[in-house]
Amino acid sequence: MGEISCSNGITHTNGNGVNGKNLALTGYRKSCWYEEEIEENLRWSFALNSILHTGETRYQDIALLDTKPFGKALVIDGKLQSAEVDEFIYHESLVHPALLHHPNPKTIFIMGGGEGSTAREILRHKTVEKVVMCDIDEEVVEFCKSYLVVNREAFSDPRLELVLNDARAELESRKECYDVIIGDLADPIEGGPCYKLYTKSFYEFTVKPRLNPGGIFVTQAGPAGIFSHTEVFSCIYNTLRQVFKHVVPYSAHIPSFADTWGWVMASDSPFTLSAEELDLKMKKNMKGENRYLDGKTISSACSLSKAVRKSLDNETHVYTEGSARFIYGYGTALKQNQE
Repeated sequence: MGEISCSNGITHTNGNGVNGKNLALTGYRKSCWYEEEIEENLRWSFALNSILHTGETRYQDIALLDTKPFGKALVIDGKLQSAEVDEFIYHESLVHPALLHHPNPKTIFIMGGGEGSTAREILRHKTVEKVVMCDIDEEVVEFCKSYLVVNREAFSDPRLELVLNDARAELESRKECYDVIIGDLADPIEGGPCYKLYTKSFYEFTVKPRLNPGGIFVTQAGPAGIFSHTEVFSCIYNTLRQVFKHVVPYSAHIPSFADTWGWVMASDSPFTLSAEELDLKMKKNMKGENRYLDGKTISSACSLSKAVRKSLDNETHVYTEGSARFIYGYGTALKQNQE
């Protein structure tokens, strides 16, 4: 539910993102703002240099904004997905804890990830032989390949197999299993394309059977702040506890999201590496140096606040298609039904 506003008092919005018909707004470079409604009485806004692209695909609205504080920012269905200045925090946190805890990750399956940043981080691991990136929205993938220069090397890596399909259908149709499966999906919003991929049945009957012995599943799990974690983070954690023996929630603050963000890592094998052991694996098995994560950072990310820990321990809700929880906002499908 984002909108662009300008100093002349005119607000341009389609009710759920940037209106693709208003490209002329690029003329208001010094007085143009993007504003996102995080919840009913709370909005987050920042100044824009320009609007680089807006449009609508079959599945979702999409925009690329050049923002003053965060650089290029990708917005899907009115929700900021990634910003140039701090996307490394999100993608390092999503990818590296799972790949480092796995003893020898060779085959990886990404659900979503059309931006290419998740694949970029995975391909830094020297043990990786094959990465399957499965995204449902071809237009978003092509958009990101064209505009996000930082990921062009990842898209051209011969180890990457790009598949345009629904992640559930793709996993169910494949016979091979994977060492790590990563959920780099859009947030579960009402009317969005992804909420069914956060359900107990999906984890139990689709994801887990496609993991090799000792395999690890990790998913982004929405806002994890002191007030926002009960939207979806706590119930995604509890849902995975019904399916896997060992489940670890962790979080990090992402400035452009205006909140702490959460991920959940799950396996039937325990996560036992110390901070020192994680550092040794990074030095040995990864190309380049992380900007955000090291062993201590991974360990501290798993140390949630007392209030959040208590809330997660007491969570009883299990995410199903009939009892889904959503973050604030709504997707393209619901918007079209309302019009």
